[in-house]
Amino acid sequence: MRVLQIAPPWFPVPPTGYGGIEWIVSALADGLADAGHETTLFAPGGSRTTAKLETYYDRPPSLQVGDPWFEAPHALAAYAQRDRFDVIHDHLGAVGPAIAAARPDGPPVVHTLHGPWTTANQHLYRQVSDQVRLVAISQDQASRAPDGIEVPEVVHNGIPLARYPYREQKEDFLLFVGRATADKGPEVAIDVAKRAGLPLVMAIKIAEPLEIEYYETMMAPAMVGADVDIRTDVGHDEKVDLLGRARAIVVPIRWDEPFGLVMAEAMACGTPAIAYARGAAPELIVDGRTGALVRPGDLLGLVDAVATVDRLAPADCRAHVESELSATRMVERYLDVYAALVG
Repeated sequence: MRVLQIAPPWFPVPPTGYGGIEWIVSALADGLADAGHETTLFAPGGSRTTAKLETYYDRPPSLQVGDPWFEAPHALAAYAQRDRFDVIHDHLGAVGPAIAAARPDGPPVVHTLHGPWTTANQHLYRQVSDQVRLVAISQDQASRAPDGIEVPEVVHNGIPLARYPYREQKEDFLLFVGRATADKGPEVAIDVAKRAGLPLVMAIKIAEPLEIEYYETMMAPAMVGADVDIRTDVGHDEKVDLLGRARAIVVPIRWDEPFGLVMAEAMACGTPAIAYARGAAPELIVDGRTGALVRPGDLLGLVDAVATVDRLAPADCRAHVESELSATRMVERYLDVYAALVG
């Protein structure tokens, strides 16, 4: 099958730092190519893949993230060659599916819903869902589709297990991975570690003005009396090292996150995930086997869960990801979606 994967233009694929979508696109493009499909990855310069790489931007316009004036040329250049392919898989924002719906004469287009539903994006998806095959990344996300939007497919994100070394022996610290924002609850993770009497390592993004403000107003006060190791600009190798060594990862999300890749990454390394049971978390974590699901907002429940993770087997965490959340499994599911469209 001839497949075009269109990545967002903002960061290289795979990313050198922050970038969850880019990791998924990388795993999917490489997995398809390695499975023998004629796969082209349209991504910014600096990307690396076993598929054929084509670009519009020699360097990613990272400082303009989300600006449609920078996304549109990238998207138009990709769609200009649509007749070369049997199916197009679009991972862009609003620009991609809008172009696809306006040019329905080409091959079928799959569009993965990498972000949450918003008041703004539901207007677009309502207009294009009969022309573009929308794919949710969790059952929870699909169940929240606004009226009039068809989301017939759910494919969980998957990770390439070779990039996530399994580690049996754990060290006595907790881990938080994410951004300095209320949605991720970093100050809650600090409070959990403080109450549990454990050090906390935070691989955290504190770069944009709102993130810096959140760190100064919410996180810094919470860190008083806590043993916290703040690490910014964490690359993949450092991240997986931390994921493998941590006693558990704490995921105190305060919103209905459509997926939550870090939970799968931690479990792949043999590390249980402790999370509020919101969004897709109940689909990713097997409560009492690969981690713990806690009633949203129950801080003491998170603390109690920390005391139970030593009873969980790291091998069970890894096995769960191998069977349900691996890149291989994701590729298989998307191939089923493509085949049904190509007919």
